[in-house]
Amino acid sequence: MSIKGPIGVFDSGYGGLTVLKEIVKLLPAYDYVYLGDNARAPYGPRSFETVYHYTWECVQWFFKQGCSLVILACNTASAKALRTIQQNNLPDKWAGRRVLGVIRPTTERIGEFTKTGEVGILGTNGTVQSGSYVIEIEKFFPEIKVYQQACPMLVPLIENNEYETEGADFFVNKYLKNLLNQSNKIDTILLACTHYPLLKSKFEQLLPAGVTVISQGDIVAGSLANYLKRHPEIEEKCSKNGKIVFYTTDSTEDFNKQATTFYGHTVTSNHLDLTLNL
Repeated sequence: MSIKGPIGVFDSGYGGLTVLKEIVKLLPAYDYVYLGDNARAPYGPRSFETVYHYTWECVQWFFKQGCSLVILACNTASAKALRTIQQNNLPDKWAGRRVLGVIRPTTERIGEFTKTGEVGILGTNGTVQSGSYVIEIEKFFPEIKVYQQACPMLVPLIENNEYETEGADFFVNKYLKNLLNQSNKIDTILLACTHYPLLKSKFEQLLPAGVTVISQGDIVAGSLANYLKRHPEIEEKCSKNGKIVFYTTDSTEDFNKQATTFYGHTVTSNHLDLTLNL
C-alpha cells in the first residue's frame, strides 16, 4: 500500500491562500499543507537564482512532509523556479513527486475570455521580467497580443494592510493607465499575482466597460481537479481527511492576522524554521 500524504500549496507569503481557498472549495475531501515563506518575502524583486533556491528548499520540505504533489501558488516562483525544478531536480531524487505552477493553467484558458485578442498582464517585477506569460500564451494562442505591466508597490501595500487606502488607489490607477496606454484594444486583464484578488474590485471600478478582470484561484482549482483525474497514480497518493495545516517561516501571530483576510476564514499557523528542517 502506498503511503498517502497531503497536497502541498506554497507561496512566498499570503497570496497563495487565495488559490488554496478556491482549491479547498472545489476539492474539500483532500488534505492540504500550506507554507508561506514570509520571512523571505517578497520574492518578486529577487533574482532567478535566489527565487529558485528558496522555492526548492520549500518544495523539499513539502516532500519530507509526505506530499507527492506540490502547487506553487505563487506566480514569481512559477515563473523563476518551476521549470528548473521539474527538469533538473525531480528526475534525479524525486521521480515520483510532482510540482505544478499557476501560469500554465491560466494561459491554457486565457483565450476563452478575450474577444479582441489583446490581453494585459499585471504582475510583480519578477513575473513580468521572466516573460513567462508571453511565452506560454504564445504556445496556446499564438494570435493573442500580450501586454505587460509590473506593479511593484501592490504586494507591499497588500501585506501591510494598506490595500483599501488612497495610496492603493493611486498605484492601481497608475499601473492600469500604464497598461492600457499600450493598447486601447485590451479587453482582458489577468491578475498575475495571487495577492491581487484583494484589489480586484478596485481594478474593475477603474476600467472601462467591456474589460474583464481575471483572478487565478478558480482556474487553478479546476486545473488541479482535471490533473488528478488524468493522473490516478498521483491522486491515489493524496490523503483524504479534509484536514488543512498552515505553516509560516515568520511570525505566526502576524500570519494568522493577515491570512484570515486572504483565506476568508480564521487561520491558526505553525512556525517553521527551514534551517532546522532541511
